[in-house]
Amino acid sequence: MELRHLKYFLAVAEELSFTKASEKLFISQPPLSRQIMELEEELQAKLFIRNNKKVELTEAGKYFEKEVTALFQHLERISLKTKKIAENVSGEFRIAYISSIYSSVISELIKHLKTQFPYVNFKLFEVSTTKQITALEQGKIEMGIIRSPVKSPKIKAQLWFQDGFSLVYNKQFIQINSEKEIPNLKEETFVFFNKDYAPHYHEVLLELCAFYGFTPKVVHESNNINSIVQLVKNGLGISIVPSNIAQNNPDPDIGFIELKKVNLRTDVSIITSKEDDSEITRSAVEFLLKKE
Repeated sequence: MELRHLKYFLAVAEELSFTKASEKLFISQPPLSRQIMELEEELQAKLFIRNNKKVELTEAGKYFEKEVTALFQHLERISLKTKKIAENVSGEFRIAYISSIYSSVISELIKHLKTQFPYVNFKLFEVSTTKQITALEQGKIEMGIIRSPVKSPKIKAQLWFQDGFSLVYNKQFIQINSEKEIPNLKEETFVFFNKDYAPHYHEVLLELCAFYGFTPKVVHESNNINSIVQLVKNGLGISIVPSNIAQNNPDPDIGFIELKKVNLRTDVSIITSKEDDSEITRSAVEFLLKKE
């Protein structure tokens, strides 16, 4: 079965006349009749009742007309969307981000991109820095947002913003009023990022604790910043998190103290492929850079 069979069928079904349908299709009547007969033979169904006076659709023909009409409408939508996708560079754009990036900014980014590129399917993935770099090198994502240096000849990294660190604790379990009291927390239990999941970030946290004169007792680990804050809220320990999280957490039970004495900050970068110069990528990067 070919598209021409379906087009010929719809023409006859609309005109209910082989003569008028052949004129509409700019072919002679015998080839048109032959094409319809081939279609009926393939379907093993009679589509038309033919006699000397008129042509009528059978019940099978009425059903087939309805479905074929819907099929052509769908093909038209596919053609239009394909054209729009070609104009918009890509049909799918995948963005990865780390959990410690405030999600509202990511949501704003997607809304911005959807307005500009309505026919592109945008996908979000929460992925660790190490896995993001590998995924970008392998072409599995188009853009990433990470929190550590990048050493890859295939990746272009642009600094988005620099983030400090803050101590996070539950006010009901710990009384602490200033950064001066942090060394008194050496007996407290800590909740940290998993070392294997974010090795660079884990080392930074240990360095921070060393600055205040103690080695943390890490009893709980997690791969997600929101899980860490939740564990702290549940009274399972304290932690050190990016100040970006502290600025956007309104929970009254949670306290944050920014670690200002130590001159240690973390770079949050936008990473893309060096070979990618698409309109979508440029728009996404420009949008984020304007947010800081």
